[in-house]
Amino acid sequence: MDLGISGKRALVCAASKGLGRACALALAAEGVEVSIVARGREALEATARELEKVGAGRTAVTMVSADITTLEGRAAALAACPQPDILINNAGGPPPGDFRDWNRDDWLKALDANMLAPIELIKATIDGMIERKFGRIVSITSAAVKAPIDVLGLSNGARSGLTGFVAGLARPSAKHNVTINNLLPGFFATDRMHTVITGQAKTRGVSYEQALAERIATIPVARVGDPAEFGAACAWLCSAQAGFITGQNWLLDGGAYPGTF
Repeated sequence: MDLGISGKRALVCAASKGLGRACALALAAEGVEVSIVARGREALEATARELEKVGAGRTAVTMVSADITTLEGRAAALAACPQPDILINNAGGPPPGDFRDWNRDDWLKALDANMLAPIELIKATIDGMIERKFGRIVSITSAAVKAPIDVLGLSNGARSGLTGFVAGLARPSAKHNVTINNLLPGFFATDRMHTVITGQAKTRGVSYEQALAERIATIPVARVGDPAEFGAACAWLCSAQAGFITGQNWLLDGGAYPGTF
């Protein structure tokens, strides 16, 4: 299927690894001009080379080595891609732990990264999308928004705040063909998964292998997710065909969430 977004411009945050990288690759394969942002220069350069291969000369690739959770980082990203048609919000999740150990600074850092930074990027780009009558904003949050994970309290709180904000903004922008949605990943094979499993293993006093096996046992598809699957879902949500979908929270968790809604 031609997704109808060839030639569009995308700004993809935290795109050097994991799910952000998967989204960037899927968009590049559709002929989207991709600007990728991440802190680690080496991984960013490696991803840029992969994007150029996937794009097969059909798309331009720009990389920005910056921390998207800071004012300076967002300014650098927007300087490289000031008029994106597609915005993929993403940032590394806060560390797992016990809420009794977190102080105000821990909470503010989580809010800056996983709630306020995405809101600032939406604020900086949505009016241009409205003027051009096309925009796709996708924020990568977490399955923990729908089914909270005990050791991820910082993430549960900050990402839920972003979810509430998006729900209010998505409706008035939709008439301009600007949609805003969230993707809620479950357990995918990423560095984040390793961090979470390590934290759970430590908390429970079991081995990493046991904690991972127990987590997989809760997933009906009996495996962790492939980031490429996530990237494909993201690309479709950014497509011309997805213009009737807005304000939604797509859960990609292999069926782990047991509810109907």
